Amino acid sequence: MKEEHIEVEGCVTTVLPGTMFRVELTNKHLVLATICGKMRKRWVRLTVGDRVKMEMSPYDLNKARIVWRLK
Repeated sequence: MKEEHIEVEGCVTTVLPGTMFRVELTNKHLVLATICGKMRKRWVRLTVGDRVKMEMSPYDLNKARIVWRLK
C-alpha cells in the first residue's frame, strides 16, 4: 500500500545548483525542494519569489518535490 503525500504551498527563497530550491512554507518552515520530472521535461523555470505547490513525504518533512508553479 502506498503512503499518501502531504501537499503544501510555499515561496521560493533561494535557487541552488542542480535544480534544487530552498522554499519557505506558509508557517515559516524552510525545506529543500527539487522539481519533478514533468517540470524538467517541459523546461519550467523557477525564480526567487515564485509560489509553488509541493508534495512532501510524511516521514521526512525537510525535503519536498515541486509539482506545480502557481501564479
